[in-house]
Amino acid sequence: MSTDQPAIEHVGPLVEIQGLNVGFVAANGGRPIVIDVDLTIRPGECVALVGESGSGKSVTARSLLNLAGEGARTTARRFEIKGRDVRGYWEADWRKLRGTVTGLVMQDALVSLDPLRTIGQEVAEVISSHRILTDPASIRERTLDTLCKVGIPNAADRALQYAHQLSGGLRQRALIASAIAANPDLIIADEPTTSLDVTVQAQVLQVLAERIREGAGVLLISHDLAVVAGIADRVMVMRDGRVVDSGPTRDVLTRPRHSYTRQLIAAVPSVRSRGARLASARIELAAVNVGNGDAVTITREPLPDRREAGEVVLEVEKISKSFISPQAMGRVRSTVLQDVSFDVRAGEVVGIVGESGSGKSTCARIVLGLLSPDQGEVRLLGRPWSAISEAARRPLRRKLQYIPQDALSSFDPRYRVQDIIAENLSDMPGRKQQHERIVSLLELVGLSAEYLERRPRSLSGGQRQRVSIARALAVEPALIVCDEPVSALDICIQAQVLDLLGELQSKLGMALLFISHDLGVIEHLADRVLVFHDGRVVEQGTVEAVLGHPQQRYTQALLAAVPDIQRGLTARAQVAGAFVAGPS
Repeated sequence: MSTDQPAIEHVGPLVEIQGLNVGFVAANGGRPIVIDVDLTIRPGECVALVGESGSGKSVTARSLLNLAGEGARTTARRFEIKGRDVRGYWEADWRKLRGTVTGLVMQDALVSLDPLRTIGQEVAEVISSHRILTDPASIRERTLDTLCKVGIPNAADRALQYAHQLSGGLRQRALIASAIAANPDLIIADEPTTSLDVTVQAQVLQVLAERIREGAGVLLISHDLAVVAGIADRVMVMRDGRVVDSGPTRDVLTRPRHSYTRQLIAAVPSVRSRGARLASARIELAAVNVGNGDAVTITREPLPDRREAGEVVLEVEKISKSFISPQAMGRVRSTVLQDVSFDVRAGEVVGIVGESGSGKSTCARIVLGLLSPDQGEVRLLGRPWSAISEAARRPLRRKLQYIPQDALSSFDPRYRVQDIIAENLSDMPGRKQQHERIVSLLELVGLSAEYLERRPRSLSGGQRQRVSIARALAVEPALIVCDEPVSALDICIQAQVLDLLGELQSKLGMALLFISHDLGVIEHLADRVLVFHDGRVVEQGTVEAVLGHPQQRYTQALLAAVPDIQRGLTARAQVAGAFVAGPS
Protein backbone atom coordinates (compact mmCIF):
# COMPACT_ATOMS: atom_id res chain seq x y z
CA MET A 1 0.00 0.00 0.00
CA SER A 2 1.31 3.46 -0.86
CA THR A 3 2.40 5.75 1.95
CA ASP A 4 1.69 8.91 -0.04
CA GLN A 5 -0.54 11.47 1.60
CA PRO A 6 -4.16 10.88 0.52
CA ALA A 7 -6.04 13.63 -1.22
CA ILE A 8 -8.93 14.96 0.86
CA GLU A 9 -11.96 14.75 -1.39
CA HIS A 10 -14.62 16.35 0.83
CA VAL A 11 -15.52 19.75 -0.67
CA GLY A 12 -17.99 21.07 1.96
CA PRO A 13 -17.12 22.19 5.49
CA LEU A 14 -15.36 19.58 7.59
CA VAL A 15 -17.18 20.93 10.64
CA GLU A 16 -20.48 22.76 10.68
CA ILE A 17 -21.87 23.50 14.15
CA GLN A 18 -24.60 25.91 15.13
CA GLY A 19 -25.80 26.68 18.65
CA LEU A 20 -23.45 24.35 20.53
CA ASN A 21 -24.13 24.08 24.25
CA VAL A 22 -22.15 21.82 26.59
CA GLY A 23 -22.87 21.38 30.29
CA PHE A 24 -22.17 19.02 33.16
CA VAL A 25 -24.67 17.99 35.80
CA ALA A 26 -22.12 18.21 38.60
CA ALA A 27 -20.48 21.49 37.51
CA ASN A 28 -21.51 25.14 37.26
CA GLY A 29 -24.83 24.38 38.90
CA GLY A 30 -25.84 22.37 35.85
CA ARG A 31 -25.70 25.45 33.64
CA PRO A 32 -23.87 25.16 30.28
CA ILE A 33 -20.18 26.08 30.29
CA VAL A 34 -20.16 26.39 26.50
CA ILE A 35 -23.00 28.60 25.35
CA ASP A 36 -24.46 28.98 21.85
CA VAL A 37 -21.19 28.56 19.94
CA ASP A 38 -21.17 28.46 16.12
CA LEU A 39 -18.14 26.82 14.50
CA THR A 40 -17.25 26.16 10.88
CA ILE A 41 -13.97 24.63 9.69
CA ARG A 42 -13.31 24.13 6.00
CA PRO A 43 -10.73 21.90 4.30
CA GLY A 44 -7.38 23.66 4.14
CA GLU A 45 -8.29 26.10 6.92
CA CYS A 46 -7.02 26.70 10.43
CA VAL A 47 -9.40 28.13 13.02
CA ALA A 48 -7.93 29.20 16.36
CA LEU A 49 -9.70 29.34 19.72
CA VAL A 50 -8.11 31.73 22.22
CA GLY A 51 -9.13 32.86 25.69
CA GLU A 52 -8.32 32.36 29.35
CA SER A 53 -8.49 29.10 31.29
CA GLY A 54 -12.07 28.04 31.93
CA SER A 55 -13.45 29.95 28.94
CA GLY A 56 -14.67 26.73 27.28
CA LYS A 57 -12.05 26.33 24.56
CA SER A 58 -11.03 22.73 25.31
CA VAL A 59 -14.58 21.57 25.99
CA THR A 60 -15.67 23.03 22.65
CA ALA A 61 -12.82 21.29 20.83
CA ARG A 62 -13.27 17.93 22.54
CA SER A 63 -16.98 17.90 21.77
CA LEU A 64 -15.96 17.34 18.14
CA LEU A 65 -14.70 13.93 19.26
CA ASN A 66 -17.42 13.26 21.84
CA LEU A 67 -14.69 13.56 24.48
CA ALA A 68 -15.95 16.65 26.30
CA GLY A 69 -15.81 14.71 29.57
CA GLU A 70 -17.70 12.33 31.80
CA GLY A 71 -21.30 13.41 32.26
CA ALA A 72 -21.16 16.00 29.47
CA ARG A 73 -24.51 16.96 27.98
CA THR A 74 -24.07 18.31 24.45
CA THR A 75 -26.80 19.88 22.34
CA ALA A 76 -26.72 21.79 19.06
CA ARG A 77 -29.13 22.95 16.40
CA ARG A 78 -26.69 21.57 13.83
CA PHE A 79 -23.68 19.31 14.36
CA GLU A 80 -22.11 17.90 11.21
CA ILE A 81 -18.64 16.46 10.57
CA LYS A 82 -17.78 15.92 6.90
CA GLY A 83 -21.44 16.42 6.06
CA ARG A 84 -22.66 13.73 8.48
CA ASP A 85 -25.03 14.55 11.34
CA VAL A 86 -23.27 13.12 14.40
CA ARG A 87 -25.90 14.02 16.99
CA GLY A 88 -27.21 10.48 16.95
CA TYR A 89 -23.82 8.75 16.91
CA TRP A 90 -23.15 5.80 19.23
CA GLU A 91 -19.75 5.34 20.84
CA ALA A 92 -18.78 2.79 18.17
CA ASP A 93 -19.46 5.43 15.50
CA TRP A 94 -17.27 7.95 17.31
CA ARG A 95 -14.42 5.42 17.59
CA LYS A 96 -14.43 4.98 13.81
CA LEU A 97 -14.33 8.74 13.40
CA ARG A 98 -11.35 9.25 15.72
CA GLY A 99 -7.94 8.76 14.16
CA THR A 100 -8.89 8.63 10.48
CA VAL A 101 -11.31 11.58 10.26
CA THR A 102 -10.14 13.47 13.35
CA GLY A 103 -6.84 13.47 15.23
CA LEU A 104 -6.28 14.94 18.68
CA VAL A 105 -3.12 16.52 20.04
CA MET A 106 -3.43 17.21 23.76
CA GLN A 107 -1.37 19.52 25.94
CA ASP A 108 0.04 17.05 28.49
CA ALA A 109 2.03 14.55 26.45
CA LEU A 110 3.33 12.61 29.46
CA VAL A 111 -0.22 11.80 30.56
CA SER A 112 -1.46 11.14 27.01
CA LEU A 113 1.29 8.72 25.93
CA ASP A 114 1.15 5.11 27.15
CA PRO A 115 3.97 4.64 29.70
CA LEU A 116 4.22 0.93 28.82
CA ARG A 117 4.83 1.42 25.11
CA THR A 118 7.69 3.00 23.21
CA ILE A 119 6.84 6.03 21.12
CA GLY A 120 7.45 3.93 18.00
CA GLN A 121 4.80 1.48 19.16
CA GLU A 122 2.49 4.38 19.99
CA VAL A 123 2.63 5.80 16.46
CA ALA A 124 2.57 2.37 14.78
CA GLU A 125 -0.57 1.42 16.70
CA VAL A 126 -2.51 4.26 15.06
CA ILE A 127 -1.42 3.12 11.60
CA SER A 128 -2.15 -0.56 12.15
CA SER A 129 -5.40 -0.28 14.13
CA HIS A 130 -7.02 1.75 11.36
CA ARG A 131 -5.47 -0.56 8.77
CA ILE A 132 -3.75 2.31 6.99
CA LEU A 133 -0.94 -0.17 6.33
CA THR A 134 -0.70 -3.86 7.16
CA ASP A 135 2.85 -4.84 6.23
CA PRO A 136 5.20 -4.55 9.27
CA ALA A 137 8.03 -3.11 7.18
CA SER A 138 5.73 -0.46 5.70
CA ILE A 139 4.33 0.36 9.13
CA ARG A 140 7.84 0.85 10.51
CA GLU A 141 8.80 3.03 7.54
CA ARG A 142 5.70 5.18 7.97
CA THR A 143 6.30 5.41 11.72
CA LEU A 144 9.88 6.64 11.34
CA ASP A 145 8.85 9.02 8.55
CA THR A 146 6.16 10.53 10.78
CA LEU A 147 8.58 10.92 13.70
CA CYS A 148 11.02 12.69 11.38
CA LYS A 149 8.28 15.01 10.10
CA VAL A 150 7.59 16.35 13.57
CA GLY A 151 11.28 17.12 14.10
CA ILE A 152 12.38 14.18 16.25
CA PRO A 153 16.12 13.67 15.65
CA ASN A 154 17.55 10.14 15.34
CA ALA A 155 14.06 8.76 14.83
CA ALA A 156 15.18 5.12 14.71
CA ASP A 157 16.77 5.45 18.15
CA ARG A 158 14.03 7.56 19.69
CA ALA A 159 11.36 5.11 18.48
CA LEU A 160 12.78 2.60 21.00
CA GLN A 161 12.37 4.94 23.96
CA TYR A 162 9.46 5.41 26.37
CA ALA A 163 7.76 8.72 27.14
CA HIS A 164 9.51 9.14 30.51
CA GLN A 165 12.90 8.88 28.77
CA LEU A 166 12.22 11.90 26.58
CA SER A 167 12.36 15.62 27.24
CA GLY A 168 9.09 17.53 27.37
CA GLY A 169 9.57 18.81 23.84
CA LEU A 170 10.31 15.35 22.42
CA ARG A 171 7.27 13.91 24.18
CA GLN A 172 5.04 16.55 22.64
CA ARG A 173 6.42 15.86 19.18
CA ALA A 174 5.80 12.13 19.65
CA LEU A 175 2.20 12.87 20.61
CA ILE A 176 1.73 15.00 17.49
CA ALA A 177 3.21 12.21 15.40
CA SER A 178 0.62 9.74 16.72
CA ALA A 179 -2.17 12.22 15.94
CA ILE A 180 -1.17 12.76 12.31
CA ALA A 181 0.06 9.21 11.52
CA ALA A 182 -3.27 8.22 9.91
CA ASN A 183 -3.50 11.50 7.95
CA PRO A 184 -6.83 12.63 9.44
CA ASP A 185 -8.97 15.19 7.63
CA LEU A 186 -9.33 17.28 10.80
CA ILE A 187 -6.64 17.86 13.43
CA ILE A 188 -7.68 19.19 16.83
CA ALA A 189 -4.59 20.66 18.46
CA ASP A 190 -5.05 21.66 22.11
CA GLU A 191 -2.03 23.81 23.05
CA PRO A 192 0.29 21.65 20.87
CA THR A 193 3.35 23.89 21.27
CA THR A 194 3.04 24.83 24.95
CA SER A 195 6.12 22.91 26.13
CA LEU A 196 8.24 23.41 23.02
CA ASP A 197 11.16 25.74 22.44
CA VAL A 198 10.88 28.21 19.58
CA THR A 199 12.86 26.23 16.99
CA VAL A 200 11.00 22.98 17.62
CA GLN A 201 7.75 24.92 17.81
CA ALA A 202 8.46 26.25 14.33
CA GLN A 203 9.02 22.69 13.06
CA VAL A 204 5.76 21.45 14.57
CA LEU A 205 3.79 24.39 13.19
CA GLN A 206 5.34 23.66 9.79
CA VAL A 207 4.01 20.08 10.03
CA LEU A 208 0.52 21.42 10.75
CA ALA A 209 0.86 24.00 7.97
CA GLU A 210 1.78 21.27 5.49
CA ARG A 211 -1.32 19.29 6.43
CA ILE A 212 -3.41 22.44 5.96
CA ARG A 213 -1.92 22.98 2.48
CA GLU A 214 -2.77 19.36 1.65
CA GLY A 215 -6.41 20.06 2.50
CA ALA A 216 -6.75 19.12 6.16
CA GLY A 217 -8.58 21.37 8.59
CA VAL A 218 -7.05 22.37 11.92
CA LEU A 219 -8.77 23.55 15.08
CA LEU A 220 -5.99 25.15 17.13
CA ILE A 221 -6.27 26.04 20.81
CA SER A 222 -3.43 28.27 21.91
CA HIS A 223 -2.68 31.02 24.41
CA ASP A 224 0.23 32.19 22.22
CA LEU A 225 -1.17 34.92 19.98
CA ALA A 226 2.04 35.02 17.94
CA VAL A 227 1.61 31.32 17.06
CA VAL A 228 -2.00 32.01 16.14
CA ALA A 229 -0.95 34.91 13.92
CA GLY A 230 1.44 32.71 11.98
CA ILE A 231 -0.90 29.82 11.14
CA ALA A 232 -4.58 30.63 11.72
CA ASP A 233 -6.95 31.89 9.05
CA ARG A 234 -9.67 32.83 11.52
CA VAL A 235 -9.72 33.46 15.27
CA MET A 236 -12.50 32.99 17.80
CA VAL A 237 -12.02 34.62 21.21
CA MET A 238 -13.88 32.87 24.03
CA ARG A 239 -14.75 34.14 27.47
CA ASP A 240 -17.08 32.57 30.04
CA GLY A 241 -18.23 29.97 27.52
CA ARG A 242 -19.20 32.44 24.80
CA VAL A 243 -17.49 33.71 21.65
CA VAL A 244 -16.96 37.44 22.28
CA ASP A 245 -14.88 38.26 19.21
CA SER A 246 -14.23 36.49 15.92
CA GLY A 247 -13.13 37.07 12.37
CA PRO A 248 -10.10 36.87 10.07
CA THR A 249 -6.88 36.67 12.06
CA ARG A 250 -5.51 40.02 10.91
CA ASP A 251 -8.73 41.83 11.80
CA VAL A 252 -8.97 40.30 15.29
CA LEU A 253 -5.30 40.83 16.21
CA THR A 254 -4.80 44.30 14.71
CA ARG A 255 -8.29 45.78 15.05
CA PRO A 256 -9.80 44.01 18.09
CA ARG A 257 -13.40 44.99 18.65
CA HIS A 258 -13.89 43.58 22.13
CA SER A 259 -12.15 45.02 25.21
CA TYR A 260 -11.20 41.50 26.35
CA THR A 261 -9.36 40.82 23.07
CA ARG A 262 -7.47 44.09 23.52
CA GLN A 263 -6.52 43.02 27.04
CA LEU A 264 -5.13 39.70 25.76
CA ILE A 265 -2.99 41.42 23.12
CA ALA A 266 -1.66 44.04 25.53
CA ALA A 267 -0.65 41.44 28.15
CA VAL A 268 1.89 39.67 25.90
CA PRO A 269 5.37 39.99 27.54
CA SER A 270 8.28 41.42 25.57
CA VAL A 271 11.28 43.69 25.92
CA ARG A 272 8.86 46.64 25.66
CA SER A 273 7.07 45.55 28.85
CA ARG A 274 10.18 45.39 31.07
CA GLY A 275 9.65 47.00 34.44
CA ALA A 276 5.87 47.18 34.03
CA ARG A 277 2.85 45.25 35.30
CA LEU A 278 1.54 43.11 32.44
CA ALA A 279 -1.90 42.67 33.97
CA SER A 280 -2.35 46.45 34.02
CA ALA A 281 -1.78 46.77 30.26
CA ARG A 282 -4.43 48.48 28.19
CA ILE A 283 -4.49 48.89 24.44
CA GLU A 284 -6.03 51.88 22.71
CA LEU A 285 -6.64 52.10 18.98
CA ALA A 286 -6.06 55.37 17.17
CA ALA A 287 -8.74 56.71 14.88
CA VAL A 288 -6.56 56.46 11.78
CA ASN A 289 -4.82 53.52 10.14
CA VAL A 290 -1.06 53.42 9.91
CA GLY A 291 0.46 51.05 7.38
CA ASN A 292 -1.27 47.66 7.38
CA GLY A 293 -2.90 48.03 10.79
CA ASP A 294 -4.26 50.52 13.26
CA ALA A 295 -1.97 52.71 15.33
CA VAL A 296 -1.99 51.35 18.87
CA THR A 297 -0.92 52.71 22.23
CA ILE A 298 -0.28 50.33 25.13
CA THR A 299 -0.21 51.80 28.62
CA ARG A 300 1.11 49.90 31.67
CA GLU A 301 1.67 50.64 35.34
CA PRO A 302 5.29 50.37 36.55
CA LEU A 303 6.52 47.66 38.90
CA PRO A 304 8.34 48.68 42.11
CA ASP A 305 12.01 49.47 41.59
CA ARG A 306 14.29 46.44 41.76
CA ARG A 307 17.19 46.14 44.15
CA GLU A 308 20.67 46.11 42.69
CA ALA A 309 22.34 42.70 42.42
CA GLY A 310 24.10 41.75 45.65
CA GLU A 311 26.44 38.96 46.69
CA VAL A 312 26.74 35.70 44.76
CA VAL A 313 24.25 33.10 46.02
CA LEU A 314 24.92 30.37 43.43
CA GLU A 315 28.17 29.40 41.73
CA VAL A 316 28.22 26.78 38.97
CA GLU A 317 31.74 25.92 37.88
CA LYS A 318 32.50 23.76 34.83
CA ILE A 319 29.87 21.10 35.46
CA SER A 320 29.45 18.20 33.02
CA LYS A 321 26.92 15.38 32.93
CA SER A 322 26.33 12.36 30.68
CA PHE A 323 23.81 9.51 30.65
CA ILE A 324 23.71 6.01 29.26
CA SER A 325 20.70 5.61 26.96
CA PRO A 326 19.36 2.82 24.70
CA GLN A 327 20.01 3.25 21.00
CA ALA A 328 19.16 1.23 17.89
CA MET A 329 22.56 -0.50 17.99
CA GLY A 330 22.91 -0.89 21.76
CA ARG A 331 23.57 1.34 24.78
CA VAL A 332 25.71 4.45 24.44
CA ARG A 333 26.78 7.31 26.69
CA SER A 334 25.53 10.73 25.62
CA THR A 335 26.84 14.00 27.00
CA VAL A 336 24.07 16.34 28.20
CA LEU A 337 26.16 19.08 29.84
CA GLN A 338 29.75 20.07 29.18
CA ASP A 339 31.82 22.69 31.06
CA VAL A 340 28.86 24.85 32.10
CA SER A 341 29.75 27.81 34.33
CA PHE A 342 27.73 30.76 35.63
CA ASP A 343 26.67 32.50 38.82
CA VAL A 344 23.52 34.10 40.22
CA ARG A 345 23.54 37.09 42.58
CA ALA A 346 21.05 38.16 45.22
CA GLY A 347 18.16 40.13 43.76
CA GLU A 348 19.00 39.05 40.21
CA VAL A 349 16.98 37.13 37.63
CA VAL A 350 19.11 34.92 35.39
CA GLY A 351 17.29 33.36 32.46
CA ILE A 352 18.19 30.10 30.72
CA VAL A 353 17.02 29.52 27.15
CA GLY A 354 17.70 26.90 24.50
CA GLU A 355 16.15 24.04 22.59
CA SER A 356 14.69 20.92 24.16
CA GLY A 357 17.55 18.57 24.93
CA SER A 358 20.05 21.41 25.26
CA GLY A 359 20.64 20.62 28.93
CA LYS A 360 18.51 23.31 30.63
CA SER A 361 16.49 21.00 32.88
CA THR A 362 19.49 18.75 33.63
CA CYS A 363 21.37 21.85 34.76
CA ALA A 364 18.42 22.82 36.98
CA ARG A 365 18.32 19.35 38.56
CA ILE A 366 22.05 19.55 39.35
CA VAL A 367 21.57 23.01 40.86
CA LEU A 368 18.70 21.63 42.98
CA GLY A 369 20.90 18.77 44.18
CA LEU A 370 18.72 16.12 42.54
CA LEU A 371 21.57 15.01 40.26
CA SER A 372 25.31 14.94 40.80
CA PRO A 373 27.60 16.31 38.09
CA ASP A 374 30.22 14.00 36.62
CA GLN A 375 32.69 16.87 36.80
CA GLY A 376 32.69 20.38 38.19
CA GLU A 377 31.08 21.81 41.30
CA VAL A 378 28.05 23.78 42.49
CA ARG A 379 28.29 26.06 45.55
CA LEU A 380 25.32 27.61 47.35
CA LEU A 381 25.86 30.71 49.52
CA GLY A 382 29.58 30.14 49.30
CA ARG A 383 29.38 26.58 50.65
CA PRO A 384 29.85 23.24 48.87
CA TRP A 385 26.57 21.92 47.50
CA SER A 386 27.00 19.33 44.75
CA ALA A 387 30.05 17.70 46.33
CA ILE A 388 28.40 16.81 49.64
CA SER A 389 25.87 14.19 50.72
CA GLU A 390 22.14 14.85 50.94
CA ALA A 391 22.35 14.62 54.71
CA ALA A 392 24.94 17.40 54.69
CA ARG A 393 22.81 19.44 52.24
CA ARG A 394 19.66 19.26 54.33
CA PRO A 395 20.38 22.26 56.61
CA LEU A 396 20.81 24.44 53.48
CA ARG A 397 17.80 23.02 51.62
CA ARG A 398 15.44 25.73 52.83
CA LYS A 399 17.58 28.39 51.11
CA LEU A 400 17.01 26.82 47.68
CA GLN A 401 13.43 26.36 46.45
CA TYR A 402 11.71 25.25 43.26
CA ILE A 403 8.68 26.36 41.22
CA PRO A 404 7.81 23.65 38.65
CA GLN A 405 6.06 23.94 35.30
CA ASP A 406 3.18 21.69 36.38
CA ALA A 407 2.17 22.71 39.88
CA LEU A 408 -0.62 20.13 40.05
CA SER A 409 1.73 17.16 39.62
CA SER A 410 3.99 18.53 42.37
CA PHE A 411 1.14 18.56 44.93
CA ASP A 412 -0.12 15.60 46.93
CA PRO A 413 -3.74 15.35 45.69
CA ARG A 414 -4.85 14.38 49.22
CA TYR A 415 -3.50 17.61 50.68
CA ARG A 416 -5.38 20.84 51.18
CA VAL A 417 -3.72 24.16 50.33
CA GLN A 418 -2.72 24.70 53.96
CA ASP A 419 -1.09 21.23 54.05
CA ILE A 420 0.88 21.95 50.88
CA ILE A 421 2.37 25.15 52.26
CA ALA A 422 2.85 23.63 55.73
CA GLU A 423 5.26 21.10 54.21
CA ASN A 424 7.85 23.88 54.18
CA LEU A 425 7.02 25.06 57.70
CA SER A 426 7.62 21.87 59.66
CA ASP A 427 10.30 23.60 61.77
CA MET A 428 7.98 26.40 62.89
CA PRO A 429 6.82 25.89 66.49
CA GLY A 430 3.17 26.27 67.40
CA ARG A 431 0.13 25.56 65.23
CA LYS A 432 -1.20 29.10 65.65
CA GLN A 433 2.03 30.66 64.42
CA GLN A 434 2.13 28.23 61.49
CA HIS A 435 -1.48 29.02 60.56
CA GLU A 436 -0.81 32.77 60.67
CA ARG A 437 2.28 32.32 58.51
CA ILE A 438 0.33 30.30 55.90
CA VAL A 439 -2.42 32.94 55.74
CA SER A 440 0.18 35.71 55.32
CA LEU A 441 1.88 33.75 52.52
CA LEU A 442 -1.43 33.29 50.71
CA GLU A 443 -2.11 37.00 51.01
CA LEU A 444 1.40 37.71 49.72
CA VAL A 445 0.64 35.82 46.50
CA GLY A 446 -2.81 37.36 46.07
CA LEU A 447 -4.97 34.63 47.64
CA SER A 448 -7.05 34.72 50.83
CA ALA A 449 -7.64 32.48 53.84
CA GLU A 450 -10.72 31.03 52.13
CA TYR A 451 -8.37 28.89 50.01
CA LEU A 452 -6.90 27.07 53.03
CA GLU A 453 -9.31 24.13 52.81
CA ARG A 454 -9.32 23.87 49.00
CA ARG A 455 -7.69 20.90 47.29
CA PRO A 456 -5.42 21.24 44.21
CA ARG A 457 -7.94 20.01 41.65
CA SER A 458 -10.47 22.64 42.72
CA LEU A 459 -8.03 25.44 41.85
CA SER A 460 -7.42 27.08 38.49
CA GLY A 461 -3.99 26.85 36.86
CA GLY A 462 -3.05 30.34 38.02
CA GLN A 463 -4.21 29.66 41.58
CA ARG A 464 -2.16 26.45 41.71
CA GLN A 465 0.93 28.32 40.57
CA ARG A 466 0.35 30.96 43.24
CA VAL A 467 0.16 28.22 45.88
CA SER A 468 3.38 26.78 44.46
CA ILE A 469 5.03 30.18 44.81
CA ALA A 470 3.72 30.57 48.36
CA ARG A 471 5.19 27.17 49.27
CA ALA A 472 8.56 28.21 47.84
CA LEU A 473 8.52 31.53 49.74
CA ALA A 474 7.59 29.91 53.07
CA VAL A 475 11.22 29.43 54.13
CA GLU A 476 12.50 32.79 52.80
CA PRO A 477 14.86 31.26 50.22
CA ALA A 478 17.95 32.93 48.83
CA LEU A 479 17.34 31.39 45.39
CA ILE A 480 14.31 29.97 43.58
CA VAL A 481 14.74 27.76 40.52
CA CYS A 482 11.79 28.34 38.15
CA ASP A 483 11.47 25.67 35.46
CA GLU A 484 8.96 26.90 32.84
CA PRO A 485 6.62 28.18 35.58
CA VAL A 486 4.27 30.07 33.24
CA SER A 487 4.46 28.08 29.99
CA ALA A 488 1.20 26.21 30.62
CA LEU A 489 -0.75 29.32 31.63
CA ASP A 490 -2.98 31.42 29.43
CA ILE A 491 -1.97 35.01 28.69
CA CYS A 492 -3.96 36.73 31.45
CA ILE A 493 -2.92 34.27 34.18
CA GLN A 494 0.69 34.32 32.92
CA ALA A 495 0.65 38.11 33.24
CA GLN A 496 -0.62 37.89 36.82
CA VAL A 497 2.05 35.33 37.82
CA LEU A 498 4.87 37.30 36.17
CA ASP A 499 3.66 40.47 37.89
CA LEU A 500 3.60 38.59 41.19
CA LEU A 501 7.17 37.35 40.74
CA GLY A 502 8.30 40.86 39.80
CA GLU A 503 6.63 42.42 42.85
CA LEU A 504 7.91 39.75 45.23
CA GLN A 505 11.43 40.02 43.92
CA SER A 506 11.40 43.79 44.37
CA LYS A 507 10.04 43.38 47.90
CA LEU A 508 12.09 40.39 49.10
CA GLY A 509 15.28 40.68 47.02
CA MET A 510 15.42 36.95 46.26
CA ALA A 511 17.35 35.57 43.27
CA LEU A 512 15.65 33.65 40.46
CA LEU A 513 17.12 31.12 38.04
CA PHE A 514 14.39 31.21 35.40
CA ILE A 515 14.20 28.56 32.66
CA SER A 516 11.88 29.33 29.76
CA HIS A 517 11.47 28.63 26.06
CA ASP A 518 9.51 31.89 25.74
CA LEU A 519 12.05 34.57 24.91
CA GLY A 520 9.40 37.25 25.43
CA VAL A 521 9.11 36.19 29.07
CA ILE A 522 12.90 36.31 29.46
CA GLU A 523 13.07 39.75 27.83
CA HIS A 524 10.38 40.99 30.20
CA LEU A 525 11.74 39.52 33.45
CA ALA A 526 15.44 38.62 33.34
CA ASP A 527 18.55 40.71 33.97
CA ARG A 528 21.01 38.28 32.38
CA VAL A 529 20.50 35.32 30.07
CA LEU A 530 22.39 32.08 29.31
CA VAL A 531 21.90 30.46 25.90
CA PHE A 532 22.27 26.65 26.03
CA HIS A 533 23.03 24.57 22.94
CA ASP A 534 24.07 20.91 22.91
CA GLY A 535 24.93 21.02 26.60
CA ARG A 536 27.10 24.13 26.43
CA VAL A 537 26.57 27.79 27.22
CA VAL A 538 27.22 29.35 23.81
CA GLU A 539 26.43 32.93 24.80
CA GLN A 540 25.70 34.82 28.01
CA GLY A 541 25.34 38.40 29.15
CA THR A 542 22.71 41.00 29.80
CA VAL A 543 19.33 40.52 28.16
CA GLU A 544 19.84 43.69 26.13
CA ALA A 545 23.21 42.48 24.79
CA VAL A 546 22.39 38.81 24.13
CA LEU A 547 18.83 39.09 22.83
CA GLY A 548 19.17 42.59 21.41
CA HIS A 549 22.53 42.10 19.67
CA PRO A 550 23.33 38.36 19.54
CA GLN A 551 26.87 37.45 18.50
CA GLN A 552 26.57 33.70 18.10
CA ARG A 553 24.92 32.14 15.04
CA TYR A 554 22.83 29.81 17.17
CA THR A 555 21.41 32.67 19.24
CA GLN A 556 20.60 34.53 16.03
CA ALA A 557 18.76 31.46 14.69
CA LEU A 558 16.90 31.09 17.99
CA LEU A 559 15.70 34.69 17.84
CA ALA A 560 14.74 34.36 14.17
CA ALA A 561 12.44 31.47 15.08
CA VAL A 562 10.60 33.41 17.80
CA PRO A 563 6.97 33.87 16.73
CA ASP A 564 5.80 37.45 16.50
CA ILE A 565 2.27 38.69 15.87
CA GLN A 566 3.12 41.26 13.21
CA ARG A 567 5.76 39.07 11.53
CA GLY A 568 3.34 36.14 11.49
CA LEU A 569 0.57 38.22 9.91
CA THR A 570 2.97 39.62 7.30
CA ALA A 571 4.32 36.18 6.40
CA ARG A 572 0.82 34.77 5.99
CA ALA A 573 -0.18 37.70 3.80
CA GLN A 574 2.85 37.10 1.58
CA VAL A 575 2.05 33.38 1.28
CA ALA A 576 -1.57 34.15 0.46
CA GLY A 577 -0.50 36.70 -2.16
CA ALA A 578 1.89 34.26 -3.79
CA PHE A 579 -0.83 31.60 -3.83
CA VAL A 580 -3.33 33.94 -5.49
CA ALA A 581 -0.81 35.26 -8.01
CA GLY A 582 0.53 31.83 -8.88
CA PRO A 583 3.94 31.19 -10.49
CA SER A 584 5.26 33.92 -12.76
